[in-house]
Amino acid sequence: MQEKLYNSFSEYLKKKFGAKVYKVTIDAGFSCPNRDGTLSVHGCLFCDESGSFSQSHSNLLSIPEQIQTEMDFLRDRFKAEKFMSYFQAYTNTYKPVKELEKIYKESLNHPDIVGISIGTRPDCIDDEKLSLINSFAPEYYTWIEYGLQSANNKTLKMINRGHDLDCFLRGFEQTRKYSGINICVHVILNLFETYEEMMNTARLLSKIEPDGVKIHMLCALENTKLEKIYQQGKLKLMTEDEYVSVVCDFLELLPPQTTIHRMAGNGLRTALVAPQWIGRKLDTLNRINLELFQRGTRQGSRYHSNI
Repeated sequence: MQEKLYNSFSEYLKKKFGAKVYKVTIDAGFSCPNRDGTLSVHGCLFCDESGSFSQSHSNLLSIPEQIQTEMDFLRDRFKAEKFMSYFQAYTNTYKPVKELEKIYKESLNHPDIVGISIGTRPDCIDDEKLSLINSFAPEYYTWIEYGLQSANNKTLKMINRGHDLDCFLRGFEQTRKYSGINICVHVILNLFETYEEMMNTARLLSKIEPDGVKIHMLCALENTKLEKIYQQGKLKLMTEDEYVSVVCDFLELLPPQTTIHRMAGNGLRTALVAPQWIGRKLDTLNRINLELFQRGTRQGSRYHSNI
């Protein structure tokens, strides 16, 4: 098997815990200030009614039931041994602290859970919430995942993100003060941006050095504003060849120690409109690694020249 030329989070977890570790995705019934009228009722351009939730089980199930269902599936399909509870749908710090504490603790009440990861927005955290999340760190591998999507304010406004880059940077630096919390940053490629604008996001990440990065390919899902734009012919989505090339350029600029949590696959297949190639996750990952090998580069190979 060819060496991975990027810092794979799944391999990092296996080394850290000595076992296969998978995220158990949880929908705890959160909302989002960008959908409930606080900021907007429309949400981000790309977000569907599931709140970017990638699993098909219902939030009508209790948190323990969701965890057990997902653990059984992951054990059977991937031979998973240990798990991290992952609050994915919508904005998972968007409740009072007392409610958050109850919800988070409920997700950790299983002997095979070794960590927790909380997906949220940088405008939905404060010191009280961060202190709560940090309190789990002595016993659990603890992460916050912030959706940045782009480092370009023009893009953030266009996709109706509801916050700007300065808001993200303030939230990032505030979180950095809590030593037990690891930070993963989500970005989306192909957001109506030029190549240089996408690389501008990579250069920002190289400066702030997050613990982890998730790279998404923009995709049109059913019943989103983005689907309408795509069907009207106003959006050209990348081919797989184009995406592989851009991701490799992106990886070369990132810090070598940053773990890469995702580079392929996005959204439920039943809701996916385009591009269809993103369903071939393993193929895309293999092509990214092969491209780096053929270039003679790897993640971080242009990192120092970027500072």
